[in-house]
Amino acid sequence: MASVWPPTLSCHNRSSWTWKHNKKNHFSSFTLPKSSLSLPTPRIVHDHSRAKINQPFLQRLHNLCDSGNLNEALNLLHSQTQNAVVSSSDVIKEAIGLLLRACTLRKDIDVGRKLHAIVSASHRFRNDVVLNTRIISMFSACGSPSDSRSAFDAVKEKDLFLYNALLSSYARNALFRDAISLFLDLLYAKELVPDNFTLPCVVKACAGVADAGLGEAVHALALKFGLFFDVFVGNALIAMYGKCGLVDSAVKVFETMPERNLVTWNSMMYSYSENGGLEECCGVFKGLLSEEEGLVPDVATMVTVIPACATLGEVGMGMVLHGLAFKLGISEEVTVNNSLVDMYSKCGYMGEARVLFDMNGGRNVVSWNTMIGGYSKEGDFSGVFSLLREMLVEDKVKVNEVTVLNILPACSDELLTLKELHGYALRRGLQIDELVANAFVTAYAKCSLLDCAERVFCGMEEKTVSSWNALIGVHAQNGLPRKALDLYLVMRDSGLNPDQFTIGGLLLACAHLKFLSCGKEIHGFMMRNGLELDKFLGISLLSLYIQCGSILRAKLIFDKMGNKSLLCWNAMISGFSQNELPCEALDTFQQMLLSGIEPQEIAVMSVLGACSQVSSLRLGKEVHSFALKAHLSDNTFVICALIDMYAKCGCMEHSRNIFDRVNNKDEAIWNVMIGGYGIHGHGLKAIELFELMQNNGCRPDSFTFLGVLMACNHAGIVTEGLKYLGQMQSLYGVKPKLEHYACVIDMLGRAGQLKEALKLVSEMPDEPDSGIWSSLLSSCRNYGDLDIGEEVSKKLLELEPDKVENYILLSNLYAGLGKWDEVRKVRQRMKEIGLHKDAGCSWIEIGGKVYRFIVSDGSLLESKKIQQTWNKLEKKISKIGYKPDTSCVLHELEEEEKIKILKNHSEKLAISFGLLNTAKGTTLRVCKNLRICVDCHNAIKLVSKVVQRDIVVRDNKRFHHFKNGFCTCGDYW
Repeated sequence: MASVWPPTLSCHNRSSWTWKHNKKNHFSSFTLPKSSLSLPTPRIVHDHSRAKINQPFLQRLHNLCDSGNLNEALNLLHSQTQNAVVSSSDVIKEAIGLLLRACTLRKDIDVGRKLHAIVSASHRFRNDVVLNTRIISMFSACGSPSDSRSAFDAVKEKDLFLYNALLSSYARNALFRDAISLFLDLLYAKELVPDNFTLPCVVKACAGVADAGLGEAVHALALKFGLFFDVFVGNALIAMYGKCGLVDSAVKVFETMPERNLVTWNSMMYSYSENGGLEECCGVFKGLLSEEEGLVPDVATMVTVIPACATLGEVGMGMVLHGLAFKLGISEEVTVNNSLVDMYSKCGYMGEARVLFDMNGGRNVVSWNTMIGGYSKEGDFSGVFSLLREMLVEDKVKVNEVTVLNILPACSDELLTLKELHGYALRRGLQIDELVANAFVTAYAKCSLLDCAERVFCGMEEKTVSSWNALIGVHAQNGLPRKALDLYLVMRDSGLNPDQFTIGGLLLACAHLKFLSCGKEIHGFMMRNGLELDKFLGISLLSLYIQCGSILRAKLIFDKMGNKSLLCWNAMISGFSQNELPCEALDTFQQMLLSGIEPQEIAVMSVLGACSQVSSLRLGKEVHSFALKAHLSDNTFVICALIDMYAKCGCMEHSRNIFDRVNNKDEAIWNVMIGGYGIHGHGLKAIELFELMQNNGCRPDSFTFLGVLMACNHAGIVTEGLKYLGQMQSLYGVKPKLEHYACVIDMLGRAGQLKEALKLVSEMPDEPDSGIWSSLLSSCRNYGDLDIGEEVSKKLLELEPDKVENYILLSNLYAGLGKWDEVRKVRQRMKEIGLHKDAGCSWIEIGGKVYRFIVSDGSLLESKKIQQTWNKLEKKISKIGYKPDTSCVLHELEEEEKIKILKNHSEKLAISFGLLNTAKGTTLRVCKNLRICVDCHNAIKLVSKVVQRDIVVRDNKRFHHFKNGFCTCGDYW
């Protein structure tokens, strides 16, 4: 299109202001003001109808037309011509012209058709250009473009004015393709050349079919014919480019126009507003006010720029516009008043909105809907229904589909009100509207009445894809994902093809079901139909793979996304964190910062969770600092994530400091603090906090009791744990779940009360899961109970026959009792089914970097120094009582080999590395993927004494704080 732009004219009075083009595609809810697309009225040649009326007949006819007595005027014309009272062709032609113009103004198509019949039957007038042009325009105004076409076709010799009149008729009646076809016929008529009345109609037709390419071709013709600088042509081009989303092209037309009128400015404002350039729209308005032409904003201006202020939340500028509209005397125009009410309500100024609404004497249904919608968005449901009652007694307006759609969000929690509204909609026939029916489907689903939602759906006469989408979506979102998939199959069998909204619902259903194979099929459909790059579906696809644990596929999709939104980054960071890939989550968070995206609460929470997983205290502190600078540290979810992060990094004092600084603590904050004490084995502190929580008016919930029971478990206070389990239902009304029973069963097993643990298992209301049997088998190994251990192992292997940890527990049970033949059988079974034991792994953070160590791993350059460091430490701790406990080595080996294996346990390597690379007095924080063994526990206690360091070890069960030869677990873990 660059070749058809004219050079910049030196005489062009350019604006002194500039604006930037925003390419977002956010469409305004307001229709395009008519004045912004107004077209020039086709010129009528040889028209004497405006000449001085100097005959009594014409004067009388004129009076009848003015008074609206068109049938009497037609009878007068008949009587005068049939009785030969009037014989002059010019007078008769003028009389017919008068009547046709009156029919156009009054939209009286019946009289107009009779006049058309008179003209068609007249040899003198049937090919008269002026009369036929008026006839075409009359039929157009009466909404009958087919009659306009018939009148056009009946004329033998067609000139440009007839073409222009029919083009205007087609454009006016939204027959845009017919207008384009007629324009092509005009171009083939070589003797006719389009003028500045032709092209605006054609450009409007191009906008109507959203064909930017054809519009550019018409633009080129305008340049060729020298019509580009006509203000009507330029206005139409601006509107067309805006409608097609080519705002840059609209700006070029605007800037190169030598003459601009108010419609020009309005069209430019609307082009920006239509395409999401709301700030630029306001900039054009400011430019209009600063121009020297002296143009005064009109109603169309106001109803374009006021909604832009509403969307931007610029209530200050909105108030200025309100004042300007008042000064110009247009603030009481119903469309302007409606725009102002909408602006104030969207900006949260409901009082001001209501005052304007009440002052509006000419309120229409849009006025009521705007005010009701404002109350609904604010959550003021009493205001919604109060206004609805007022509307129902209003005679001038009736509730329509938009009213119902605005009210329905207020009914989501009020079943009775919802059913009343539904009954009203049925009586008024409003549910026939597809959007209303779909909204009722969604509203019933939010009230957990999916059967009612289905009945509404089944009652729809014609079910479209949108209708199916509503039903599929509510089932996917309300815990019935399999039903959502079944509904899709029925929809497909009915002959309807899915759209992007259907795909979104199906992806959500597959994610809930973790139905990866079905998700892959949907992904394939998306690729074949070009939907993979849809930004909303991309996020849904990302979530599907993340929830199904296919994190590599999720990463591939994420990397292919062009402009990644905040939602994409959040999904990927939380996905890595959920799938226990904390380092990848931290890396992605850093990439997000580098890309210029400002993280919000979700990303901060996810990355804090990642820091918790690797006990990365330094990075956690950095994220904490970021949250403080970004003013996110007051958010409840971020506070909970910070308390949890510090607790899981072994810094309970930091967790407690954050906790104590929160003034209004909700249940979640109390729960996460109690849980932190629980994993550290501070049972008494957790119980103390539990009592304090109740004293502060917070009622404990399921998560509270889980933290308390965990604390009792790790502290070995069995009596208190059993007491709280018994009080959950009876005293607090909280029904114990499987995880509560699992915690207490593990507590009994750790305390050696295996029979009591089995008894509780048998009394549980739910079937025990693999976690319960696993913890019992581990306790049997600790206490050497072979009989119960073998019984439990059978249950465990029935539930999870392919999990390596279960076989390791059974093997350790046999090894601890010296039953090496049984050990070999278990290991042979593992070999047969292809299972391999996970190696012990520990990691430590130094200088913001995490170092990993695997048992007997010598891959680090410092491995010799690490081994030498441990040997020195072992000599020192041996002098104060350390003796290797080889019972921890569950292999049939010589004693020396067992001692050698103990030296290379991963936590010992990590601690040695930490001592080599940190300053004296620095606390060492080590994480381990398995439970710490007795030998390492004994050794580290003594190491903390000889090196005078605090050492914190987090194994897969709890925290151990070693200091001056003691551990906070009290040797109970």
